[in-house]
Amino acid sequence: MKAQRVVVTGGAGFLGSHLCERLLAEGASVICMDNFLTGSPANVEHLMGRPRFRLIECDLTGFVHVPGQVDLVLHFASAASPTDYLRHPIATLKVGSIGTLHALGLAREKRARFLLASTSEVYGDPLEHPQRETYWGNVNPVGPRSVYDEAKRFAESLTTAYRNSHRVDTAIVRIFNTYGPRMRPHDGRAIPTFIRQAINGEPITVTGDGSQTRSICYVDDTVDGVLTLAASGFEGPVNIGNPSELTMVRLATIIRDLAGSSSPIAFVDRPVDDPAVRRPDTSLAYTRLGWRPEIDVTTGLRRTISWFERELLATDRPAS
Repeated sequence: MKAQRVVVTGGAGFLGSHLCERLLAEGASVICMDNFLTGSPANVEHLMGRPRFRLIECDLTGFVHVPGQVDLVLHFASAASPTDYLRHPIATLKVGSIGTLHALGLAREKRARFLLASTSEVYGDPLEHPQRETYWGNVNPVGPRSVYDEAKRFAESLTTAYRNSHRVDTAIVRIFNTYGPRMRPHDGRAIPTFIRQAINGEPITVTGDGSQTRSICYVDDTVDGVLTLAASGFEGPVNIGNPSELTMVRLATIIRDLAGSSSPIAFVDRPVDDPAVRRPDTSLAYTRLGWRPEIDVTTGLRRTISWFERELLATDRPAS
């Protein structure tokens, strides 16, 4: 990506921090905006002090102003794990609606390209498998997960309206189950939960009978896909994810084995409206962007487990 000035909302979150890091490495100037509801300054601490990086504590549902030129707005501000958005349902809906409105307004004011981080959750509990971008989804609008699902669906609609009515240069990426370093061990998502439990020798808690599937994509591949879309003229929506599908019990077993753990697998109640299957059709990403994931599941999980062991094990392990 050519050198430019980029605003990353939610830039102190897991995925946002990796985007900030990559953009700086590619010569961009980065304005990282976050209210730290689920993100943390620690995720970008290693970037502080660099002349082309600025961290701003900012709630997107309030007034947003960035002085000077902006070439690209990457809108990644949102709670993303069920634990977080069920704890903060109103905030999740507000950042998906009012926050997206303000981020789009910034892009319009600056005549910048705008990229919305949407999600595979717009497909709900899908009746089409794998999921193509043309699929409209099967979402319960009043279920517990709707605060996230419908916020993202509304954000997609708002982004499209700004493109059509205000001629803002927009793009929509639908992200599938990204994982990697800087995930929080207690954020409630499967991979950090399984890794934490395996490292600590605790039972690995798989919901339901473990037959539900997910397609997991290592963070470096997701960042590649996002920035490739941002640098293109394509509006999307486009799926970015790994089309290799795993059952949850298989994922738990792989993580246990890679961690060298003897943790038993325990089955617990499955959450309401938990999707039975999830797998992206990534044909569009390949034909329009030339993108496909490069990092295999074993390599990605090994890197992630190693990060948890180095950074989190000392504080996360129960006292003996």
